[in-house]
Amino acid sequence: METLVSAVLGELAIRSINFFIRSTFKPTSPDVEDRLRRILLRAQVIVDEAMERQITNQTVLQQLHMLRDAMHRGYYILDTFRYQSHNNEEAKGQVLSHSLSLSKVNFLQGMCLPRKNTPILEQLQKSFDDLSSMILDAQELVVFLTSYPRLYRQPYSMHLLLGNCMFGRQMESELVINFLLHTRFYGSKELEVLPIVGPGLVGKSTLVAHVCEDERVRDHFSESYRRLLVVVELVGDLNKDAWNRLYSAMQHVPSGSKVIVTSRSDKITKFGTTQALRMKYVSCEAYWYFFKTLTFGSTDPETHPRFAHLAMEIAEMLNGCFIGANMTSCMLRDNFDIRFWCKVLAFLRGLMQKHVSRFGGHPLEVINQNRPAHLWRMAAPSERLVLYHLYQHPSQEEVPEIKILDMLFGSPGGAKRKRSKKSRVMVC
Repeated sequence: METLVSAVLGELAIRSINFFIRSTFKPTSPDVEDRLRRILLRAQVIVDEAMERQITNQTVLQQLHMLRDAMHRGYYILDTFRYQSHNNEEAKGQVLSHSLSLSKVNFLQGMCLPRKNTPILEQLQKSFDDLSSMILDAQELVVFLTSYPRLYRQPYSMHLLLGNCMFGRQMESELVINFLLHTRFYGSKELEVLPIVGPGLVGKSTLVAHVCEDERVRDHFSESYRRLLVVVELVGDLNKDAWNRLYSAMQHVPSGSKVIVTSRSDKITKFGTTQALRMKYVSCEAYWYFFKTLTFGSTDPETHPRFAHLAMEIAEMLNGCFIGANMTSCMLRDNFDIRFWCKVLAFLRGLMQKHVSRFGGHPLEVINQNRPAHLWRMAAPSERLVLYHLYQHPSQEEVPEIKILDMLFGSPGGAKRKRSKKSRVMVC
């Protein structure tokens, strides 16, 4: 009891001193920037360590999720503060005069610019305070992390680590895995069904594919146990009669089998035997962290502020699309040239403005509404591509090996059909 009281009094004393210092002294922007940078490094150590661990406790995952979100917000505010000065400076340069003279489109729902009515210094300070409080609360969490087994070894750079995990979906992945591995009491013959609901391209199918690659799931549904995992992907709505027929047909599967149903419609939640998993798009701050990490790779973006500023502008044009993030970041990393990056930004801005004015929305939003998206080529602006829908095809189907990246930014080679590049990172 005395130990607990001492710990509580010690933490109260630390927070009281910090409050007194903040209320007495007014820090300057460089001071707050430096403090935020250092606290972000501490948060990233915890988050990176957690990414290597096979964490199954949902409470621990929830706390990590909150810490990760605060870290992403902190990096976004810090990067905005660092690189906002390059907006006006580079607009005056001859290289960027065309690309940055284009007015920004205002349709980006995922854009999260800093609050205009709040001074940037206050936003930096608030982000620092939030992270400091969370790290103090996570002291026990750091100890618990060491008790969980490692998933894989730490690669040389974070952009390689992102290639081995599903970014931002650790909590959802473990929830699905827990459902699949959970065994009901003896004698229960009801077939268990997990509905997964979310908007288009949020990552429902990708999440299921990622979970199926987990060693625990593969062992649980191996041939020796004769269990089956049935995955149903619904394109439209499913009425009750159709579901009853489908469910009845699956009643003869071996005991211990599970069913996962994915759909954009909330109507499938009533068919589940457990609470539905609802997926949402990741925050724009998290998207920027992901895009920046993949784009710069092992290069420190702080040493290339002009490139970092352009990367933030390009990320906004992609509107949270992870397929676009993977393709564009790879292209930018392979062409680390300021003129090329400016050309890509100018092209994307023009494309988005043209699509919004003619078709009423961002191409990604139009596709989610089951309408065709119209894209133009950077090399030949007069040529238009029409993207009707995204689909998966059997491996034996003969489709020209042409990447959509080449269609937009390179030479199409005369092919009539195109296939988007499969993401090397399981996220979308």
